[in-house]
Amino acid sequence: MSSTPQPRPGGRTARNRAQVLAAVSAELAENGYDALTVDAVAARSGVHRTTVYRRWRDVGGLLTDLLDSTSDDDWQPADTGSLRGDLTALNQEIQTSLTERPSIAMALIAASFRSEDAARALRRLWEDRYERCEIVVDRAVQRGELESGIDARALLIAATAPLYHQLVLLGTPPDPELPAHAAGTAALAAAAGAFPRGSGQVEGE
Repeated sequence: MSSTPQPRPGGRTARNRAQVLAAVSAELAENGYDALTVDAVAARSGVHRTTVYRRWRDVGGLLTDLLDSTSDDDWQPADTGSLRGDLTALNQEIQTSLTERPSIAMALIAASFRSEDAARALRRLWEDRYERCEIVVDRAVQRGELESGIDARALLIAATAPLYHQLVLLGTPPDPELPAHAAGTAALAAAAGAFPRGSGQVEGE
């Protein structure tokens, strides 16, 4: 469930956007939210500051577009042939994105606590990624690993949450066994009927 934006090229406007968003990623990852400025992004990207200000206005606009740009990519979760394998592959991607240095994923999560614009955009990113990952559960049902009626969102959250808890909240060193362990636990729970449809809904939704 990689959160590293990969805008598609095409035309001068698209090239400018790609350069600017790459500069935002680099500045955010290397220097953090507090040091992120439109002028720094313009200088790093090579795009004229007037163009950057006209299109993105401020840091909030830059962060929003950086996160929203993920909808431009064609990322899909791996098909390994089993639910446990698919969830493990997904968790390995998450662990890599959170532990690489610099980690744009960690920087964006941190920025979301400081910028409401970034927080809204990050929520849209999670929605997009969870929707794409629902195919993991669909495939498991088609293979006969799971009964129909599984709450895909609840299963996916259960499988991936230990990665975010350990690496983001607790800041513990990465455990190479954690992706497979968390995936296996969630897969076993799902097979036992732990995630009936509706179990991932927040009360009042």
